Amino acid sequence: MKKMLIRADDLGYSKAVNYGIFESIHSGIINNVGVMVNMEATSHGLNLIKKENVDLGLHTVICAGRPLTNPKDISSIVDERGFFKNSSTYRSANKDFVNLDEVMIEIEAQYQRFIQLIGRKPDYFEGHAVASQNFVKGMKMIAKKHKAPYLPFAFGTKVTFKNTTLMPVMESMEENYQPQATFFKAVSLSSESSENIPMMICHPGYLDEYILEHSSLKIPRVKEVEMLCAAETKEACQKQKIKLIRYSELT
Repeated sequence: MKKMLIRADDLGYSKAVNYGIFESIHSGIINNVGVMVNMEATSHGLNLIKKENVDLGLHTVICAGRPLTNPKDISSIVDERGFFKNSSTYRSANKDFVNLDEVMIEIEAQYQRFIQLIGRKPDYFEGHAVASQNFVKGMKMIAKKHKAPYLPFAFGTKVTFKNTTLMPVMESMEENYQPQATFFKAVSLSSESSENIPMMICHPGYLDEYILEHSSLKIPRVKEVEMLCAAETKEACQKQKIKLIRYSELT
């Protein structure tokens, strides 16, 4: 049987995103979900999916919402209001302004909050949006400390998770994005081999005022909910004999 991994990022971002992710699980094909543990809507999202059988990952955040630690202790990654600096601030910077010691304080706090909320270690441990080298280094160090399964950032190149090579497929930020076409691209990469498993990264969700004001990703979220729940998508998995695997299944 062919293998493919597909996940939904951003549970907790907003209530509308939570509803879209729930629909993508309950009526769709999602079985891996990344949780943003620092957001106001985190508990709402977890409550929505509490009866769903999915893997849960720590989707570590330093560019949305408020930190879990005292802003005075992590000044390099917060603004004057005590909120995280937004993703555009990181992208436009000429150098990595993230202080490693500071960001590790917040990563540790988010890891501990995940344990508190879920009651166990994350099935995978990765980061949201920011490609700071010190952020990545901090996540690796915290993952090693807790023996948690770290998943490297996936920006178009193959990544190794545990002992498995994953091929990221994510096109949601591209102009004229068509989720169904991207899904079939991932399907075409699937094989019976345990090597080079395609990993489609999705951000399904509906839209509310918070997302309209704070996220650069809007309409693609709604389109992805439709794709993930579509009969055509499910039929393709059946006809192609594709097993939708979970991070916890990988060795």
